[in-house]
Amino acid sequence: MINFRELKLLKHFTVAKCWPIILVLSLNGCNDSVNLVQLCNKNEEICNEFGHDSWCKTQRIEVALSRINVKNNNLDADKYTLLVAYEGYIKCMSLASQIQHIKLKEKTTLRKNNLLKAKVNLSLLAEQSVNSKHPHLLYYHWSRNSNELALQEFLKLEGTPILENSTAQLHLATYYIKRDSKKTLGLLYRALELHQPGTELSTEIVQTLVTIFTKKRQYKQAYIWLRTYQLLQDKPNEMIETSLSSYQRVNTLDADFLDKVAKATLAKIEAGQFVSPSY
Repeated sequence: MINFRELKLLKHFTVAKCWPIILVLSLNGCNDSVNLVQLCNKNEEICNEFGHDSWCKTQRIEVALSRINVKNNNLDADKYTLLVAYEGYIKCMSLASQIQHIKLKEKTTLRKNNLLKAKVNLSLLAEQSVNSKHPHLLYYHWSRNSNELALQEFLKLEGTPILENSTAQLHLATYYIKRDSKKTLGLLYRALELHQPGTELSTEIVQTLVTIFTKKRQYKQAYIWLRTYQLLQDKPNEMIETSLSSYQRVNTLDADFLDKVAKATLAKIEAGQFVSPSY
């Protein structure tokens, strides 16, 4: 089975090394372009939180944009996004800080300082949000800190309108995956139904579907969702392609047909037109 954790680590390095200098970014869920330079001119302290380095630019920008949203709106949903952004930066910088520069030792020191600052700020934000009743933050404090009280509050919200969004459905699926595989499948499909066009699709939903169908030995479905995962990559990943070829060869699958199904399925999801199949 494909190792998604290894793929994530490889992607962190690839993005960090190849990310261009960005002047214009499109925020998720928004049709308007935001000029990063203008934002940083108004929020210099936020944009200069970390010493500038050639690594982890994508993650650093995500942290800055999330912090600006929290500053402007002070919404718990934005605080959750910022917590996740800090985690992404920490994961990337943890790898980058291990690289030793023989001639430029200050770069190694800079990265270690950036990593430490991110960990401190993550810890402070987590502490400040621990009493929030927002479902995303309840889930966060359970999944990261084993906060059982937060879990109980989160599960009380199941079936209510506040959890009728893609992120919350994925969080519910994460809880149920070791308890009820059929229910988990339904929650993942519901998460795809609720995906908002123009926003980034969570690859974790697709990864989990691959894992579920592989364990169930439903290899056609596993292939379709793994191909969908491949389509979500910035560029084709050789590890994924090798796994797809293995699925096809061992199970004698019609790869051309299943590739078309995966492409059509992804198009429906991204257009907000996906409908849960029978399962």
